This record gives sequence, structure tokens and C-alpha cells, in this order.
Amino acid sequence: MRSLPVRLDAVLVQALIAAALSFAHLHDLAAAAGQDGWKAWAYPVSVDLLLVAAWRRLRSGGSKAAGWCWFLVALTASLGANIATAGLLDLDAVPAWLRILVAGWPAVAFLGGTLLAHGSTADPETAPAPAPASTPVRPAVEAAPELAPSPVTPVPPALVTHARKVADDHRARTGTPIDTPTLRARLGVPLPLAEAIAAQLT
Repeated sequence: MRSLPVRLDAVLVQALIAAALSFAHLHDLAAAAGQDGWKAWAYPVSVDLLLVAAWRRLRSGGSKAAGWCWFLVALTASLGANIATAGLLDLDAVPAWLRILVAGWPAVAFLGGTLLAHGSTADPETAPAPAPASTPVRPAVEAAPELAPSPVTPVPPALVTHARKVADDHRARTGTPIDTPTLRARLGVPLPLAEAIAAQLT
């Protein structure tokens, strides 16, 4: 069988070397701070996992504030260990404040990992698209039907003359103008005809 050539990526090799060195520095610092045995190996794992989780959040396309926050926290822990073990710190006499930081790191890493894993990541491929803004539909205003003009009731001139006499007689007796119901009753005509007569009397 023909073997496939193995292509090594220089950037990947460099990343593996840097990760291994950082891993060793974190282990040495944790061991010097009193975290011996398996605990000293767990510290660099927690720092690297927090870095990976923060990097994934930054690549997710969602809110990057939390990703940058925890990425800087993990990066500070990694760089701090690298600098501390570079001869600037006596690993045989670790100060009390550094022991406190190392002892409190698991809680910080747990909090950061939980927030990054279960926080909201608005993935543009899976997030529901916002509903399009609906244009309010104005109710159709129904046009008021045009009122047909009421038919004009023809009034004979003789009836108008008679009605005027009745109205004058009513005014002479009561001192008030005659109303339509009274005029209708005195003339004995339908209401539309009485209204037409009253309109001609005014």
C-alpha cells in the first residue's frame, strides 16, 4: 500500500509546544502552592479548558463580551504561571496571596466554564429569525350610504289655504304657532302630508 505523506503544520507544532510548556509551568506553580499529587495536574487542564471554551464562544458569532472576559482571565492565569516560574518567584517560598489565588482558581474556572457552556449563544444559523415588522392594517372605512332625498309630497294649494286658516285660528286661541301633530289631527291627513303642509306655512 502507498503511504500518504504526513504534512506538518508549523503553526500547529508551535501551538503544541507552547501548550506543553504552559502546561508544565502551571503544574509547577500549583505544586509549589501546596496543590500536590493529581491536583497539580488538574490545574493546567482547567486553565486550558477555560481557554478553549472562551475561544469557542468567540468563534460562535454570538455575544462576545463573556468570551473575551473569560479568555483574558484564563490567559492571565497561564501567563502568570509562565512568568512566576521563570525565576522571578522563589518556588520554595510561595507567598500567601499566591497560595490563595491558586486555591481559589477551581471555583473561578467552574464559574467561567458554566457560564460559557450554558450561556446564550445567538448562533445565526439556528437562532430564530426576528418576525418581520407587520404593517398595521387600517380598517376599511365604509362609506356612509348617501341618503336619498325624501320624495316631496305634493300639497294642493286649496289644502294649504285651509291649513293656514286652521293655523291662524290656533294662534288666535292659544297664542302659539300650531305644531305638526296638532295640524295633522285638525286636518285629518297622513303625517308626511302634514309635515309638507307645515313646511309651507312657515
